[in-house]
This record gives sequence, structure tokens and C-alpha cells, in this order.
Amino acid sequence: MTGPSVGVEGEARQPEGKAGGERAGILLAAYGPGALAADRALALFAQLARERCPGFAVRWAFTSERLRGRLAAGGRKTDSVGKALARMAFERYSRVAVQSLHLIAGTEYGALEEEVLAARERCALERVSLGPPLLYEASDIARAAEALFAHLPLERRPWEPVVFMAHGAGHGGGSAYAALETALKTAGAEQAGPILIGAVSGEGGLDTILERLGALEHAHAEKKVWLLPLLALVGKHAAEDMAGDKSGSWRNRIETAGFSCRTVLKGLVEYEGIAEIWLEHLNRALNELEFGERQI
Repeated sequence: MTGPSVGVEGEARQPEGKAGGERAGILLAAYGPGALAADRALALFAQLARERCPGFAVRWAFTSERLRGRLAAGGRKTDSVGKALARMAFERYSRVAVQSLHLIAGTEYGALEEEVLAARERCALERVSLGPPLLYEASDIARAAEALFAHLPLERRPWEPVVFMAHGAGHGGGSAYAALETALKTAGAEQAGPILIGAVSGEGGLDTILERLGALEHAHAEKKVWLLPLLALVGKHAAEDMAGDKSGSWRNRIETAGFSCRTVLKGLVEYEGIAEIWLEHLNRALNELEFGERQI
């Protein structure tokens, strides 16, 4: 393994990270950036992790093979989780905390767990820990709901529905979306209009969302709906499939159903309250490396 890899937006990786007298690092694992705005959001989160975790080098790995291939075709070198951990072992890191920037314990997070387990067996690392995704425990869901509600658009009127578009899940991890929607109702304390969560794949898709919107009582002439991504990062997926002009986009289909639609392109990693949850999960993963209890 020769030559340095490049981090977000071409940022050279930190050459050294020491904690407890050992070379230790943090590996942030995200689906990957599909647009410049996502690159910038990742860079800001990485900087926040560096500030909170002095003494630890911070690296990135992207879990989407398709996205890594697209970046490689454009001349940008990125690592999978397994390759990043192998590289860190080669560079004589002894302990690494891997932090997931996924939302739920779904298919992608399951694949990440398997990759980390395989790396533990294959790489010469003394310890490797894994921080869970955003909506992992009931307390995470309650805090995420409060943060999302606090970050709703200021221009939105209380009665106007909000629709969040999520990726979806291939198995039971998707139940976290339903729990989050219920928690958002609590965070709104009945003073806000409906806040609905739909998924691109799996149950609760756009057809279901349109049915639910159609069943609402609209006391105002302008039937306005706010459409936001429930995604860690905003890239091509959100810009085209959610907010794009093509006939199958969520915005277009909501407008075809008779609503006016306002979109907001902002990823969850950019929300301060949401970032704090991921950072606390990272803190848990760092403590599992047995450097002694620490708080970030």
C-alpha cells in the first residue's frame, strides 16, 4: 500500500494520531458524497470530530461501491472500510474507532458491521470498535426528532405538512422511521401540521405519502407541502429523485397531485443537534478502545 489517500475535497490525511501513547485513529464511514455540497458537509463534520477528539487521526471511508467507482472514474481515490482499516494497520495504527454515519441499522449498516468484523480478523489492529448509526436506540430517536423539529424551515406555517424522504430499508431497521415520525408528533406538541416520513424503497413509499396527504383536511386555499431529505448527505439522489424536474421525482408527483411543494436541500449531518448524536456514538466507540472513559 503506497502513496497517501485523499480525504474529503482533496484534503490530505493526517499523518499521525496518538492517544494513550499509542497510534490511534477514527474512521468515519458514510455512504459517500455525490455532490460538492456533500463534500463540504463531510469536511465540516470531520473537522468537528478532530476538534472534539484531539490525539486521534480522522479518516474517511465510503460504503457505496457504485459511488466509489464513480469517484474513481473522475480521478478521485477513495477507500472502502476494509481497505481503509488495512491501510491504517499498515501505517501501524493499533486501535481504530469506526463511526457509522448511516441513519438506521439497515442493510448498509449490516454490511458495515460485517466489514469491520472481517477487518478485525484480517488486519493487525489491536482493537477496532464500531459506533452505531443515528437512530439506534429509543433515546436517539427522541433526540433526533427534537433536532429535526427545531430545524424545520422558518418560513413554514404551523399547519403546513412536512414530508421527509428517506432511503428506506431492506429489513426491520426501517421501523426506526415509524418511531421517528411518532416522536416528531411529540416534539411538535400538537401545534404543528403533519410531519410524514416516506421511503424511496421498501414500505411507506411515495404512493402511501400521497394517499396520506390527500386524506388531510386543508383549511387553507394554498395546499403547500414542504419536502426535505432524511439523508445524512445531500447529493445527486436528493437533487434529482427528490427535488428534480423529472416526472417521477417526489416534488413533481406531489405537485401533480394538486399541492404546491417547497424543497429544502440540506443533509442531516449539517444539523447541529443531529451531529451531536453521531459524536456521542463516536465517544462510545472510543471508550471501547479502552483508553479510559472520556467525553467529547
